[in-house]
Amino acid sequence: MGRAFEFRKARKMKRWGQMAKTFTRIGKDIVMAVKAGGPDPENNSRLRAIIQNARAANMPKENVERALKKATSKDQEDYKEVVYEGYGPHGVAILIETATDNPTRTVANVRTCFNKCGGSLGTMGMLDFIFDRKCIFKIPNSGQQIEDLEFELIDYGADEVFLDDETNQINVYGEFTAFGALQKYLEDNKFEISEAYFERIPSDTKELTDEQIVEVEKLIDRLEDDDDVQFVYTNMK
Repeated sequence: MGRAFEFRKARKMKRWGQMAKTFTRIGKDIVMAVKAGGPDPENNSRLRAIIQNARAANMPKENVERALKKATSKDQEDYKEVVYEGYGPHGVAILIETATDNPTRTVANVRTCFNKCGGSLGTMGMLDFIFDRKCIFKIPNSGQQIEDLEFELIDYGADEVFLDDETNQINVYGEFTAFGALQKYLEDNKFEISEAYFERIPSDTKELTDEQIVEVEKLIDRLEDDDDVQFVYTNMK
């Protein structure tokens, strides 16, 4: 799973393209984390992880501070995490994670994208049998014994631990519910966490022709252009 997933991850991040879009997404994550657990990273593990992600994305410190200030403002609207699911052209499963202050607007925009690109918006939970939600941690490689680390982390919910030769980082995959336990273990044992996030990984992939891929990519690009959309996942091989 791991290495193939990293390739898909690289493709997805390339599609994000614009740095401003990434900063906006992280800013929303900060707002939601603060609303849920308070503005102090020391007492809010999710916020701590998001700030680490901001550093990894080279988000300027003043942008992070601005997002924190915005999150604690009484005028700041609450963002809701809403997931939309459907099928794109050629039966490709598509799952969209959004952060929105107006779900009515967001669902209308998402439905329009599907309709204009030959897809159909479905119901929540219809793709649970295709996508597994995982947590991922990346830590710098400083000579650790990978097998020993994996043996330790299995008790905290890790599924797979391996070294990414391209980035020279150790990637730790775990169940969605294991995020807190894995984060605590890594922090308590003084591992530097460079990134920590969640992913939707397809258990089965669909192979398409080059022409069919172009059609699906058109829908993905349209969805990702929407300001409310955080991530788009597919089971396209």
